Amino acid sequence: MKKKDVPQYKSGLVDFTKEVYYAEDEKGGYTTELSTGWEVKSEALNVAWEDIRERVADAKKQVEQGIASPILFFMELRLMDLGLVASYTGFWKWQIKRHLKPNTFKKLSQRKLEKYAEAFDISVDELKTMEVDGN
Repeated sequence: MKKKDVPQYKSGLVDFTKEVYYAEDEKGGYTTELSTGWEVKSEALNVAWEDIRERVADAKKQVEQGIASPILFFMELRLMDLGLVASYTGFWKWQIKRHLKPNTFKKLSQRKLEKYAEAFDISVDELKTMEVDGN
């Protein structure tokens, strides 16, 4: 692809990142050129982010219905799985699974709640209420 043909599609990530493409310069040699993206990739990212928004909304609904604890909501919101939460908190995966149950969550010590809050980069109060900016 010629340097002038490197895609510069305006996507949701335009202010956050750019990709490096190899392109042919005027002399016929290869050089690098920054790209803001291309339409197909932008659409794929939009679909992925919509799926994430749906998962977060579903997790919030489960918490509100008493099916899960707020830990599930923040795991989805922060795009974390059991392994990642375990590595940040020091809890075993099986412990986190137990903490996902509302009744067990209500009995967690302040120190355990603080570990979760730190892992999710929120306060303990935000952990308990799920009231964070934008959600």
